[in-house]
Order: sequence, then C-alpha cells, then structure tokens
Amino acid sequence: MSVSRTPVVLDVDTGVDDACALLLAALHPAIDLRAVSCVDGNAALDDVVRNTLTVLDAAGRPDVPVARGADRPLLEPAAGARHVHGDDGLGDLGDLGWTPSDRSPDSRHGVELLRDTCLEAAGQGRPVALVPLAPLTNVALLLRTYPEAARGIAEIVFMGGAAATGSTTATGSTTATAEFNVVHDPEAAAIVLAAAQELEVPVTMYGLDVFYEPVVTRQEAAALVATGGRAAELGGRLLQFQCERFGRAAATIGDAGAVCAVIDRGALVTELLSVRVELAGARSRGRTIVDRREQDTDLARETHPETPTTVRVALGVDGPRYAALWQHTLLGKAR
Repeated sequence: MSVSRTPVVLDVDTGVDDACALLLAALHPAIDLRAVSCVDGNAALDDVVRNTLTVLDAAGRPDVPVARGADRPLLEPAAGARHVHGDDGLGDLGDLGWTPSDRSPDSRHGVELLRDTCLEAAGQGRPVALVPLAPLTNVALLLRTYPEAARGIAEIVFMGGAAATGSTTATGSTTATAEFNVVHDPEAAAIVLAAAQELEVPVTMYGLDVFYEPVVTRQEAAALVATGGRAAELGGRLLQFQCERFGRAAATIGDAGAVCAVIDRGALVTELLSVRVELAGARSRGRTIVDRREQDTDLARETHPETPTTVRVALGVDGPRYAALWQHTLLGKAR
C-alpha cells in the first residue's frame, strides 16, 4: 500500500542549517517538495539563491522551482550571519572545490511562486505544509498581498523564536532576548502570526527550545562524507564545518528539525500557547512573548486585550530520533 506524501514548500535563507533542511525535504520519501522561495537572511539574497540551487543539485532535484524573494527586511537594513555560515553562506564549500550550481532561478518573484504553488495545491485539494526556515518577510508579503493563498496552506511550521521554558534554555541567539529569524524582520513575524490567526492557518513554532537538540557527531559527519554520495557528502561537510567553526564534537541539524516535525510529529512535544512578537523594546525587540498563563482568566484579558495568536509551540523534542531521521534520509535508508 502506497503512503501519501505530504506536499511541502520551503522558504529559506540558505545557510548551513537551511541546507540540511533542504536535503531532508528533497530526499525523504514522505515529502513532496513543491517549491522553494529564497529571502535575505543568513547571507545576501544572491548567495542564498545560489546556495539553494547548489543543494538541490546535490540532492538530484533540479525539478524543484527556486525563486528570488525579498532582498531585505520590511523596515530595517539587511544584516547577515556570515560569522556563523561562512563567507559564501554555505560553509565555505568553494574552498573545498565544491562547484556551485549553474542553473538559473524561476523567473517569478518568490512571493509569486509561493502564491502560485499554494493556489495550485488548493485546486488539487492537497494543501501544502509551508515551512519557513528564515526571516518571515516573504511569508508576510504572501499572506497580506494574496490572502487567498491560505486556502492552499494546511499549516505553517516555522523555525524561529523561543519560549525559554527551562533555566538553561536561551531566549535569544542573535541578541540576549531574540532569535535570528524573528529579530531579522520582527514586523514580518508579527504580520505572519496575525494573518495566520485571521486566515485560520494552524501554526507550529519550532524555536530555540528544541533547535539545538538533534545533533550529529564529528564521526557521524565523517561517515556521511565517506559514502561518496553527493547529498550525503554535502550534509557531512556542512556539519564538519560547524564542528570546526565552533570547536565542538557535534553539530546541530538546526532548521532540518522543522522538516523532521512535518515527517514525524510524534517526536515533538508541543503546547497551544499565545505568542506575540515584541516590536518596540530597545533591548527586547524581536523577542517572542509566549504566554503560559491560563488564557481565559480576567488577568490575561486585562493585560493583553487584543486577540491573541494561538500557536503550537515546540517545548521538547527527541533529538536523537530526529538526528537519526536526517542521517538515514541522506544515506538513502529512510522509509
């Protein structure tokens, strides 16, 4: 009996961990990767597009359309993360002789590609899981400019934010209080949460509370490189880059965990909570405010009289299970 594949659309700022997610989505047999839109974030947009095409080439998926989206946040100047992802945004693979893709992106703007893909999915009666792994600029523009596209979105699973549920859990990565994807374009994140609530699109937040849990060791990364398979080698080299750059014995698969959540939701512990994005604080701008109080109390209504955005927030994950899922997929052993 054949298993139905989940239609998925990614929005990326590729990035080392976005590349890990792209490999998983492109190769796992349970995923039908329909399209990829690119946005400025970890690297400049031209680099993001090139990196995305390079990763899909390595995965043997030149059939997946890739489009250039927004080249900056809605309000603020762009600010990359090359100190994390390398000068090329992809672990400096060029220094290892890795040849970038020579393909050109789709002629449509990234937001138009998202719109067309979602509307096509709606017409087929098979709405997509939209998985943003980047600043939410493209998705904000999509939902406000083409709200009808929501008919073709079954859910949004975004990597971003933090609930900071434990004493050792960081509330931020880029600042002391904010995670990169949200603080890079906080207005866009706030728009997406509000629009998803209005358009009745379910949202899952895969944030820093779980982001660092699925890890691959140096030895496991070396084993992937040694297989000789193009996709496995790329994934292994990206994780080796992380280990070397940060001096660690293991590297997180990062954004790939959000794709794992689409494939295997059972390994994720979530709770329905109200989430808001702080836009005004001088030191807390971009923080995701996750309200864990009883939402039907008078105090909650008095403190936040506006309609809350209810999000399924990831609070725990079986990290080894997701790491194994990712590795097995790159090795061609996923089922």
